[in-house]
Amino acid sequence: MARRLNGRVLAAHYETSLRTSVAQRLATAGCPPGLAVVRVGDDGASGVYVGRKAQACGRVGIRSWIIHHPATASQQEVLESICRLNADPACDGILVQLPIPAPLDARQLLLAVDPAKDVDGLHPLNLGRLVRGEPGLRSCTPAGIMALLAHGGVVLEGIRALVIGRSILVGQPMGIMLQQANATVTVAHSRTRNLADHCRQAELLVAAAGQPGLVGGHWVRPGAVVVDVGIHRAPPPQQGTRATLQGDVRFAEVEPLASHITPVPGGVGPMTVAMLLWNTVQAWQQRCGGGTAPLAPLPR
Repeated sequence: MARRLNGRVLAAHYETSLRTSVAQRLATAGCPPGLAVVRVGDDGASGVYVGRKAQACGRVGIRSWIIHHPATASQQEVLESICRLNADPACDGILVQLPIPAPLDARQLLLAVDPAKDVDGLHPLNLGRLVRGEPGLRSCTPAGIMALLAHGGVVLEGIRALVIGRSILVGQPMGIMLQQANATVTVAHSRTRNLADHCRQAELLVAAAGQPGLVGGHWVRPGAVVVDVGIHRAPPPQQGTRATLQGDVRFAEVEPLASHITPVPGGVGPMTVAMLLWNTVQAWQQRCGGGTAPLAPLPR
């Protein structure tokens, strides 16, 4: 039976350490870290995610606020909001909440964010720093996965890793981070032939395809480490019951085979938020001239 990589527990440790860092530096900084979320439209899932991020900020001591535009907002209106936040000294981090409704250009909006405030790690400058192995703000979900693997004692050097999905949000930065940890990495996608065969060869499998239940037990090598990035709302099993959440991995089939596995929910998701907080505090410390501070040691 696989060891579960519990993102909720590890994220709580990160929050405790970040709260301590903020409290220790607040007097010299003069103001708390600030995170602004730019939201467009009324996507229900986005509303839930934004609320959870605000709650997490409050637990750590980060001031957070939302710039909420209607779905009818123009590209220029949203761009002007981002420019004001770029110039606001109380704002250390800017998060453009995705998805952005059509016909707005999400790529242009992300490019408008000051790279020093790009706490999602999606600006080309920060992605370039990642590729070069230089310090910088990192993509939150891949960074959270790396923290989970490290805390779980997973040795990445020399391991055969497969990442399913090549998005700029998860798949591509995930592959780079794993390569920098000396794993041998394959990135698969919708046009990969014989995907199941690639999966069965992987000692580490990161499923970020966005397809509910894509990876079943017959795709997984016994003893593999399985990380499930997907999160989907499944219909209620019967009338009168609540909808459930599921990932890209069929958990019940894969858990008996894997050596380590992330649950859905409670695995990667909490760590994504933890890394968002981490990036915000790091940006704040850099702005205040204090450099970056390492986290307190986390228990194993």
